[in-house]
Amino acid sequence: MRITELLDKRSVDLNAAPKSKKEAMDMAVELMAASGKVQDKEAYRALVYAREEESTTGVGEGIAIPHGKGDCIDKPGLAAMIIKDGVDYEALDDEPVNILFLIAAPDTKDNVHLDVMSKLSMMLMDEDFRNNLINAKDVDEFLAVIDKADEEKKSVDEGLADVVIEEGSKYLVAVTSCPTGIAHTYMAAEGLEKAASKAGIPIKIETRGSSGAKNQLTADDIRDALCVIVTADAKVPMERFAGKKVIQRKVADGINKADELIALALAGDAPVYAGGGEVEAESKSSEKGGAGHKIYTWLMSGVSHMLPFVIGGGILVALAFLVDTIAGYGATGGGDFGSITPLAAFLKYVGGLAMGLMVPVLAGYIAYAIADRPGLAVGFVGGIIAASGNAILANYTFAEGVLLDGKAVGGFGQFLMKFAFQNGGNTVSGFLGGIVAGFLAGFIVLGLQKIGNKLPSALDGLKPTLIYPLFGILIEGILMCFIFNPVIGLVNTGLEKALTSLGDANMVWLLGLILGAMMAIDMGGPINKAAYVFGSGMLAQAALSTDPNFQTMAYISMAAVMAGGMVPPIGIALACLIFPKKFTKAERGSTVSNFVMGASFITEGAIPFAAADPLHVIPCTMVGAGVAGLLTALFKCELMAPHGGVFVFATVKHPLLYILAWIAGSIVTCLMLGVLKKKAED
Repeated sequence: MRITELLDKRSVDLNAAPKSKKEAMDMAVELMAASGKVQDKEAYRALVYAREEESTTGVGEGIAIPHGKGDCIDKPGLAAMIIKDGVDYEALDDEPVNILFLIAAPDTKDNVHLDVMSKLSMMLMDEDFRNNLINAKDVDEFLAVIDKADEEKKSVDEGLADVVIEEGSKYLVAVTSCPTGIAHTYMAAEGLEKAASKAGIPIKIETRGSSGAKNQLTADDIRDALCVIVTADAKVPMERFAGKKVIQRKVADGINKADELIALALAGDAPVYAGGGEVEAESKSSEKGGAGHKIYTWLMSGVSHMLPFVIGGGILVALAFLVDTIAGYGATGGGDFGSITPLAAFLKYVGGLAMGLMVPVLAGYIAYAIADRPGLAVGFVGGIIAASGNAILANYTFAEGVLLDGKAVGGFGQFLMKFAFQNGGNTVSGFLGGIVAGFLAGFIVLGLQKIGNKLPSALDGLKPTLIYPLFGILIEGILMCFIFNPVIGLVNTGLEKALTSLGDANMVWLLGLILGAMMAIDMGGPINKAAYVFGSGMLAQAALSTDPNFQTMAYISMAAVMAGGMVPPIGIALACLIFPKKFTKAERGSTVSNFVMGASFITEGAIPFAAADPLHVIPCTMVGAGVAGLLTALFKCELMAPHGGVFVFATVKHPLLYILAWIAGSIVTCLMLGVLKKKAED
């Protein structure tokens, strides 16, 4: 099959001028639909967008190869666009895209078309070929350029199989693979082959595409090779490389950093692979690919799955406050504000449930990234324990009475009463506990899997459904209830006592600074909640007090709490706009929702950013929120509502100064992020 057999003249546009990546993708889908090879255009569009969410198909050198494979495609096909002025496609090299080929691949056993498309991917690595495509005067010339190159270029398998290694000579071996196995796999192979040729070293490359593994490396190939290079975003059998020097990178590095990989392999500094069966090469490996980056990758798995719960639930809660404000309860709602009218109560209920799931989801998907599916259940349970604490257990009635009454019989009961339940104290560890729970669950399951390997094979079916979840949840529960929740509970209790002491000393300015900063440490976690509970508790006491000085201090405290809690999402949203290269595409996509949540006093909008990069984000949000709280106290701004954000600003004393304090703190956070945060790796 020839490449031009997949190209219909109706699906080629040599003068495309899209203004954005989305517009370019939509135009390409329309071109594909015009060829009649797609039976359901919208289903195919969804496939193309879903693939793009995994990683950009802008592979660099001005090339983009988006693709979709599914049942909605009748016949294999290509659509082509020449974008002479280029378009920002979020490509791996950050350069504009001039050539776009869209691939439609039916989900069939016949994969001949995949080989043809793979060959096109390799041809696009040739600069002369690309220039000839861009300069084609009409569609016929465009197709002729492709046909000529297709005739001269060997197939993917023929080119890779032609490599001959002379006996006793030095050489390298490599494996390339991507999730769909259509384009990136072969472009990485071409990039490595060219870089090796330039360095004067032979290389044998195994490709693992949609049509299966080709040019597979033999045991002899691996044994005598200087180094193994694995550029993959999909699973690759790795046990065969045990004891060899192995470089593991994402498939995009094989396309754009092939020279660097070959140089690293020849330098002899690659780590020796210790073995471990079929593992997935990190799709986002860093330059060093060390333990720190693995931890980051696992953490990001939890954060990315948690994000929709934070955004969706947070905006529904914000809408609840808006509804009550419109209904006229902004200044009189008190503690029930946000759930006074039926519609507001419904929105707050649904949004609150969604946000309540974020810690279990965070923990569950961290564990999933570490230990695969068996870790999911253990991580979810650990996250629920972190979010709920141990208080529910404390209310159980035992044979000898309620545990907290000290009537439980035996040393274990006394241990529970005095330590695990903290005599009724706080044992909620929040989202920080969720992170701990996720990592804990992942490694517990990995340990159980190692033990399980020694069990009889007859039990293989019971391991993932019975053995791992049963013992994993039990161990997770013991560690969370008896170690992590109580320890964090002790810390929170100490913080509350310190806050009360400051309040008693009438050091309201210092109180404002500390309360504001505390609101931005764990964004909705126990430290944040400790500050909020203190502020709302002060309001309750102020309502019963006749001392105007105490009431002023109480209202200033609540104002500092709200200002500090509103800073992190706003400061981060501003930084996403002003310093976009410091944030990933997914993070930049939450800018609007963070503005909404920040304005609504929903600090949790900043959690994904803090969880992804705590060492840089948390100090920036703490300082900014502390500045807002300090200025609020110095300006003597008073707030009598315990929640609501901008919707209750009408109740604030000195509202303009309060807004100034809030904005100033947000700007401090934004500027600090711009200075301290490293450039993001999408």
